[in-house]
Amino acid sequence: MKEISKLLDFRPDIKVVDATLRDGGLVNDFYFTDEFVKDLYNANLRSGVDYMEFGYKGDKEMFDVNKFGPCKFCDDEYIRSIVGENNTDLKIAVMADVGRCNYKEDIHDRSESPVDLIRVATYLHQIPTAVDMIEDAKKKGYEVSCNIMAVSTAQESDLRVALDILGKSPVDVFYIVDSFGSIYPEQLARIAALYGEFAEKYGKKLGIHAHDNQKLAFANTIEAVGDGVDWLDATYSAMGRGAGNCAMELLLGFLKNPKYNVYPVLQFIEKHMNKLREEGVVWGYDLQYLMTGLLNQHPRTAIQFTKDGRHDYAEFYKEIIAQD
Repeated sequence: MKEISKLLDFRPDIKVVDATLRDGGLVNDFYFTDEFVKDLYNANLRSGVDYMEFGYKGDKEMFDVNKFGPCKFCDDEYIRSIVGENNTDLKIAVMADVGRCNYKEDIHDRSESPVDLIRVATYLHQIPTAVDMIEDAKKKGYEVSCNIMAVSTAQESDLRVALDILGKSPVDVFYIVDSFGSIYPEQLARIAALYGEFAEKYGKKLGIHAHDNQKLAFANTIEAVGDGVDWLDATYSAMGRGAGNCAMELLLGFLKNPKYNVYPVLQFIEKHMNKLREEGVVWGYDLQYLMTGLLNQHPRTAIQFTKDGRHDYAEFYKEIIAQD
């Protein structure tokens, strides 16, 4: 049984990371207005959020800048247009996806950038490149985390090797990422114990990034808190790819740290998130995402099902179960 103090006591090591622009940007190709982004920044400041992830460091030779909003690329100049010099306690993060960014050229020295944290995202087979990216970011002066994606499909032996390699790198945080929204809380507890073994061995912190295919993103995040995971990802109104993520309003309502205040989150949702839905931006739990979560599959087929406006759920289930 978990120590009740891990759930009810104030833990100063807890860090809340707002991933609305990055994960949410996957829903609308990162087309957020400047007003939206500035208001989100101010809401994070007022609510006590620790890190605000602005988006990806996408490679402009790989991705057409005319087909995405600025948070796909996170140029330093764009971030400064929103936050200025950011003389606040809120830190700025960006994600660098292995194989999808030109990190040596596009990630500048920390002394020249408004960014504080580089979040390296990798699959297990990309770990050597991830380590090079981590070392590059550290040399440039950044805090660095590493998100191991699709952990629900990984063999424990492979995870152990990857965590041992990452542990020897200068990364600050290991992230558990339930990319397919297929993990249950009791499974999360075992995964957190495995990650925790290497975090303790190498002096690293642990993070959690959950998806809501089975409406368990918040439950799994709470589970992670009870298992000693300190870095917690969330998004406003759970906005994120497919079924979305752990909802910021749920998370801040749960955490016992008096620095967090859910009211500015509610104000932002009232002004902006409902408007996005009215404009036709679609995300959140639905049966097609439940199905891919149950089958531990990438949600790309469910995302296409949604884009096509389909509602033949039983036929879709037959289609994807044949791929499993």
